[in-house]
Amino acid sequence: MQEGMKADGTGPQAVSRRGLWGWMLFDWAAQPFFTVVITFIFGPYFVSRLTTDPDYGQAMWGYTIAVSGIVIAIMSPILGAIADATGARKPWIAFFAAIKIVALASLWFAEPGSPLIVPFVCIVLATIAAEFSIVFNDSMLPKLVDEPEIGRVSNVAWGIGYLGGMIVLIAVVALLAGSPDTGKTLIGAEPLFGLDPAAGEDARITGPISALWYLIFILPMFFFTADAQRVTLSAGAAVREGFRELGHSLAELRQRGGMLRFLIARMIYQDGVNGLLALGGTFAAGMFAWRTVELGVYGIILNVVAIGGCLYASRLDRQLGSKTIVVFSLTCLVIATLGIVSTGPGFTLFGLLPLSTVDSGGLFGTAAEKAYIVFGLLVGIAFGPVQASSRSYLARSVSPEEAGRYFGLYALSGRATSFLAPASVATITLATGSARIGMLALVAFLGLGLLLILVTPYPASKRK
Repeated sequence: MQEGMKADGTGPQAVSRRGLWGWMLFDWAAQPFFTVVITFIFGPYFVSRLTTDPDYGQAMWGYTIAVSGIVIAIMSPILGAIADATGARKPWIAFFAAIKIVALASLWFAEPGSPLIVPFVCIVLATIAAEFSIVFNDSMLPKLVDEPEIGRVSNVAWGIGYLGGMIVLIAVVALLAGSPDTGKTLIGAEPLFGLDPAAGEDARITGPISALWYLIFILPMFFFTADAQRVTLSAGAAVREGFRELGHSLAELRQRGGMLRFLIARMIYQDGVNGLLALGGTFAAGMFAWRTVELGVYGIILNVVAIGGCLYASRLDRQLGSKTIVVFSLTCLVIATLGIVSTGPGFTLFGLLPLSTVDSGGLFGTAAEKAYIVFGLLVGIAFGPVQASSRSYLARSVSPEEAGRYFGLYALSGRATSFLAPASVATITLATGSARIGMLALVAFLGLGLLLILVTPYPASKRK
């Protein structure tokens, strides 16, 4: 009998402390890619320094994320069903880890003035590999802990992930990223390895760093966390069984109306969340001309708040339920996004509140930048819990033996239309010539998802 599941393989059994920590460290390993590469350092570099027009850069970055989302949407439920058919998750995680590591390391070659095809392909491959790995990792959760503990463990793991992302972000801005004006890092030191900010090396290095971090810290999960027993199937048989299970799951949703409603709601609001995470930093870079240091400090502030939000939500999830946490978080995100897009040089709240344009010097010297950070704090509070409690919402709504295929559908719900949010932002930005108007599209996704989740049962449904 394998550690982590009952003798019949259908439910959780107490796992060792190191086995559970090994699973939670996956989030620690994976998060720097999203924090440092996608949101705060490389993404803004792509928008504001690889191109000469920030609005065009934001549009192209949006299309990059959209292409990744299309592939993930098509393949995630199939891979989740195949995982249930084959049993073991770790071989799949290892396969996609290799792709992610190579793609991230290759971002070093995205020099200013070089063709956008290099970072485009690397980001697409890394994002696809990262999301597919998450499908398999998440589907392990129902077999690792008892149902009452799922929300707590999910939120704690998410908080640990943000801590890992924040540590890498601090290392970048304090040790590696020099100011274009002084050549010094945030702590007044020379950048390690002699990195040249004029050549974009302060941003390009985030790819190799995130790759190395991921390689090192996914190892405890491989060494210590129990995997499901591998089923002996040929590759062709596994694929056929995976498609059969996927078809069964899709047909079954007709009788599980609550689950279908949850997946649709999550599909819509997660599009908004993904768009906000992918484009929020790039929007600030274009609006206020923030460079690596400013973006890094902003990211550190948000991650500190996010860690606290996840840890607090880990307790509330058990007391109030995952749905309450998701609803509260989405409400915060709607308010925060409206605040962010309403703020620009000299004003906030769409001009209803004029602000001084005097720059007091130092980081975030204008009043508008400070207002932007205040709204950003609200994002920090909410964007961790909304994702962690969505994960526990689903885990409480399925049985362990069907977790793989339903987490595949869960990934589909998070990516099926994920190209719509960034593509909507990109298209509206190009059509209007205004990144601010383009970003307003995210409010529609978050708001509609919130309305749908309010009328969704909790748990969504669980087959006995």
